[in-house]
Amino acid sequence: MKTSAFLYPWDVVGDPDAAARIADLGVQQVTLASAYHSTRALTPRHPAHRIVTAQHAAVLYPPDENRWAGREPAPHGQTWMDRDDPYGDAARALTDAGLDVHSWVVLAHSSRLGAEHPHHSVVNAYGDRYPWAPCIARPAVRSYLVDLAAEAAARPGTSGTELESCGWYGFAHLHAHDKIAGVGLGDAAQYLMSLCFCTDCQDGYGTQGLEAAELGAAVRRALEPVWAGSGSTEAGWSGVERLLGPGLAAATLRWRTRTARALQESAVAAVRAAAGPDFQVLLHADPAPYRSGANVGVDAEHILAVADGVVLPCAGGDAAREAVLGPFTGRSGVLAANFGVVSGMGGSPGTLERDAAHAASLGANQLRLYHAGLASGPDLRVVTEALARIGR
Repeated sequence: MKTSAFLYPWDVVGDPDAAARIADLGVQQVTLASAYHSTRALTPRHPAHRIVTAQHAAVLYPPDENRWAGREPAPHGQTWMDRDDPYGDAARALTDAGLDVHSWVVLAHSSRLGAEHPHHSVVNAYGDRYPWAPCIARPAVRSYLVDLAAEAAARPGTSGTELESCGWYGFAHLHAHDKIAGVGLGDAAQYLMSLCFCTDCQDGYGTQGLEAAELGAAVRRALEPVWAGSGSTEAGWSGVERLLGPGLAAATLRWRTRTARALQESAVAAVRAAAGPDFQVLLHADPAPYRSGANVGVDAEHILAVADGVVLPCAGGDAAREAVLGPFTGRSGVLAANFGVVSGMGGSPGTLERDAAHAASLGANQLRLYHAGLASGPDLRVVTEALARIGR
């Protein structure tokens, strides 16, 4: 089973031992960030630093000035590594160590985009903007994301890509010093809080027979008991229907699904046009179409007709894996089970062998390990031992 570990370029550049150390884990591939959101990351083994602060969403290579001249929005380059092309430098070191390299491209998730172009952000039913979540219904946003996907994916020395956040982003987000847990929201209430009411989405609801002002009022009415009490535990699409009503819920999902599919089809086509037919294109995905975030909601049959496969969040117990892998079981394409292996971030490297076997029984044919740069030395030793046993 092919296994890939996630990495940032700063885990590799400036560390002459990094590439060999990753290869010694027993992985065959690295999924290397080429376009990423803001973050503060630990680098526990780097000889020159321990913390890297990526102040804003950025591309980790030199963006093409001709492509982006005069464009709004346009990507920003990084400034926290002292080199022009940290992605390219890291990719060369990793391929020299015998590893395959895929790019890791974060699309509809950028607080800097929202700060500079607030009119392009998701707007909830209360009129609050989500600066971290560019609205994919906005033509300028969609054009930007498609071109960003093509440029950031098809980097030199790269044989494939994984597109994260290639769809709707919404309420749930690890934003700066989040203080949002005072009222608990199940994923049904989060769906309502993630519905966008920008002008393009208001027009889009009209194509589904909805009047946007009435829909917004319905969302606010549905959420009023949530704010008046201690939250909502409603989950699943049936929970959305109970909160909003089946008719309204279905109409909103039709609009959002159509919009997300258009972005995904265009982004994948643009990547293939830039990189060639043998370039593998995967999406980070969730099989519940109403979900938003890094793992965007998709329909299994549709997305496997568009992309070469999916990367699915498989953290948690057997039931969680069955929920995300089940709709893809028996279908052709790459089904990569993504496991957290950083104990301090809730990962479980000690159960990797068992969890991987269970995922394989459900149809997974590849593994992803999040995240080799962030993990402690003991976590990586456990991973190395588990991969050795899996490979026997």
